[in-house]
Amino acid sequence: MKAEAEGGTDGQLPPGSRVAVAGASGLIGSALVRSLRADGHEVVRLVRRAPRARDEVRWNPEERRVDSAGLAGCAAVVNLAGAGVASRRWTDAYKATIRRSRVLGTAALAEALASLDTPPRVFVNGSAIGFYGDTGDRAVDESAPPGEGFLPSVCVEWEEATAPAREAGIRTAFARTGLVVARGGGAWGPLFPLFKAGLGGRMGNGRQYWSFISLHDEVAALRHIVDTPALSGPVNLTAPEPVTNREVTAAMSRVLHRPALFTVPSPALRLVLGEVAGDVLGSTRAVPASLLGSGFTFAFPGVEDAIRAALR
Repeated sequence: MKAEAEGGTDGQLPPGSRVAVAGASGLIGSALVRSLRADGHEVVRLVRRAPRARDEVRWNPEERRVDSAGLAGCAAVVNLAGAGVASRRWTDAYKATIRRSRVLGTAALAEALASLDTPPRVFVNGSAIGFYGDTGDRAVDESAPPGEGFLPSVCVEWEEATAPAREAGIRTAFARTGLVVARGGGAWGPLFPLFKAGLGGRMGNGRQYWSFISLHDEVAALRHIVDTPALSGPVNLTAPEPVTNREVTAAMSRVLHRPALFTVPSPALRLVLGEVAGDVLGSTRAVPASLLGSGFTFAFPGVEDAIRAALR
């Protein structure tokens, strides 16, 4: 019989709780670590090399090895690790890397957590709105089925890899994140210097929906999931009103006070980006029904608000 989960089951993490974060050096992970530490929580960072600090625990995602002892006493575990989706062309080899880095790493963590005598109260595992594929103009919430293609298949396997944690009775949530509006990285980061140089513009026909979220709200939403016992399964981390690429272009132009005269034709994007262009030109109109239904409030719900927040 497993012991009661660390921290109990009644709402917010107690002050000074121990929280493990995989992917702690990434855009979202580093912001989450700062937020948790600012509130007095003890953060454990999972690293692939030999630990060099007291707050580091070693793991090897692709070999499915985790130092389980280092996770003892954690009230929550957040997994944001995975190879960058838009950082390289999708060769067959890199597509395999994208899949392995997510599925094997998640399975390793889920198995490690399930093996603990006292498991964490919650396991928040990264996922993406790529789960839904191209939805065109159709809005989708967490009840929608997976789409077709590479990214939806990866997301399905990624989420299924949490099974050992779920079967061990650990509350498990899938954070299906949209496009994070931030200057420091991610898919949105390169847009800022491009628009500042006056080279920004719509991509393709500009009618494809971009489901975005500010970095501030992304971190707040992850913490809301940790603190809300009613949230489990898929949770869309996107702002309430997705916007089209054309609307994104107009908002970037207004905020940065630069013209947006250029248009990148669809054939050119496909030539330069390869299969990744399907993700850029595709349309995913995801809405955060679970977040809104659980009482979450967005600090930057509009795309212009999110862009201005990223510039602060």
